[in-house]
Amino acid sequence: MTQPLKILQIVPSISLVYGGPSQMVRGFSQALAATGAEVTIITTDANGDVDEAPLAVPLSVPVPEENYTVYYFRCSPFRRYKFSLDLLRWLWDHAQDYDIAHVHALFSPVSSLAATVLRQRRVPYLMRPLGTLDPADLRKKQQIKKLYAAVLERPNLAAAAAIHFTSEQEARVSERFGTDTPGIVLPLGVSPLPPATTAIDVYDRFDIPRDRPLILFMSRLDPKKGIDLLLPALETLQQTDVSFHLVMCGANPQDRAYEQSVYERVENSALRSHVTLTGYVAGDTKAALLQAADLFVLPSYYENFGISVAEAMLAAIPVVISDQVHIWETIQQTDSGWICECTVESVTTQLQAALQSPEERTQRGLNAQRCAKDHYSWGAIAESAIGIYQNLLAK
Repeated sequence: MTQPLKILQIVPSISLVYGGPSQMVRGFSQALAATGAEVTIITTDANGDVDEAPLAVPLSVPVPEENYTVYYFRCSPFRRYKFSLDLLRWLWDHAQDYDIAHVHALFSPVSSLAATVLRQRRVPYLMRPLGTLDPADLRKKQQIKKLYAAVLERPNLAAAAAIHFTSEQEARVSERFGTDTPGIVLPLGVSPLPPATTAIDVYDRFDIPRDRPLILFMSRLDPKKGIDLLLPALETLQQTDVSFHLVMCGANPQDRAYEQSVYERVENSALRSHVTLTGYVAGDTKAALLQAADLFVLPSYYENFGISVAEAMLAAIPVVISDQVHIWETIQQTDSGWICECTVESVTTQLQAALQSPEERTQRGLNAQRCAKDHYSWGAIAESAIGIYQNLLAK
């Protein structure tokens, strides 16, 4: 009888405050375990980098989850960077207990050093860059990243069994620092939200008008998300008497100053009567907002996948996204939404097109739901991942 594959997932944090990349590892691990693999996640207790308390979880011991196991380690000595010496010590001692490892995040010290440990312990591993190899992202803190890449990430990428990209576009545009490591394309998955335990009327809770189409923005409040395109576009639509109400759900636990600037930008504009800012939402509130929304918007400057987009699609919400959200081609091919360029004019045009036809929104929402079920099912993705792992190990 074949022994089950032993898979180690390494990620700086799986706290929900960090959004899609963290949530993804949980869903991925559960789906891999459902194939019969033995899956372990090692991570830190990070729960926001500025003003939040660490996760209230047992440390340095196995924590059973749904068919997989998590080890949490204390962020120390650099909480701001989700670093953990205890995690690295554990990995040095236990790396060879696993057949293959999957490292999530580049330019994150704990992930980078974990890959270094795996190299030294001669354990095959994949690296998922989470969009950090996009040229636009590499331009941020460019000099520091050049040095970091030369010392850590280039050797890590060169020794990896594969680089895990989540879309063909991410694979095309990503920098590889001169390495010839093969890339594999494996999308991320989404799962239906669990049934609500409490009925929530989001119109009453957030004082949202009931007579306007509800546009939902549900992502981290970050400059890369195109908020500086979205708000001026909506101001233009407001001036032409287009009916809408925007609900912005999100926070930024790594940059509270930018988060506050978004609040001030809305408060000091004519949009303030047309925008509701909720902060971070989860659970029943998130589910209720997805159920109420007529349109989802994310005009990002770069986005290697966009889990929030796929979640909206699964909830039958048509989407308006930029052509820098790397799953845009699939959305365009399946007629699941509207695609804009990263300009105020283009965002304005596509939002106006989406808002002017309720019937078209309904049809594209149904298309979006079919697309999400066909392309972003965790079960199918996990089966593909197991095949990829086995092929890499065979080599």
